[in-house]
Amino acid sequence: MLELCSMANSTIDLLLKRRSVLAKNLIEPGPSPEELQSILSAALRIPDHGRAEPWKIQILDKEAQSSLGDFCAELFNSENPDSKETHIELERNRPQRSPILLIITMCPNEKKLAKIPEVEQLLSTGAMCQNILVATQALGYNAQWVTDWPAYHVDVIKFLGHNDKTQIAGFIHIGTAAEEPNERPRPDIKEIVSKFRV
Repeated sequence: MLELCSMANSTIDLLLKRRSVLAKNLIEPGPSPEELQSILSAALRIPDHGRAEPWKIQILDKEAQSSLGDFCAELFNSENPDSKETHIELERNRPQRSPILLIITMCPNEKKLAKIPEVEQLLSTGAMCQNILVATQALGYNAQWVTDWPAYHVDVIKFLGHNDKTQIAGFIHIGTAAEEPNERPRPDIKEIVSKFRV
């Protein structure tokens, strides 16, 4: 019983202290292949109404990150021809800021839509992203879940091999924090939580 209480307390403590670290501040080392497998296994332990399983996870090593960065830079430049070179380079480096990059996508399971609306499938995908963040920190690493314009651009989605019904739920950067992040203000629980009375 004491062991179970200790595990429960450590889990609560982890959740209460969970903190994102900016992708630009994530350095080597990243998780080992075995640790990454644990993170991905934890990612699948999420609510999934009716086993719709609408989500996919792609792992991008540094070579794949570079390829995506080149594509995003060229795409940005083609749509913003007056942009400065520094901005184009920012877009090139955007996917390359951490040791490991995970891309989480959601394509609605259309066979399940009659009973499981798309919003529920999207929420399940969001839960997957959160599990990745928590599991990463539990193993002593850090992460940041980001989107920005590449997440919503159909050409980026197609470049990654998906159809036009697929949505990118997030790019999750994983690595080790170069420095301990400062705590940021959190919402006041009294402003968020209320007791419903009839």
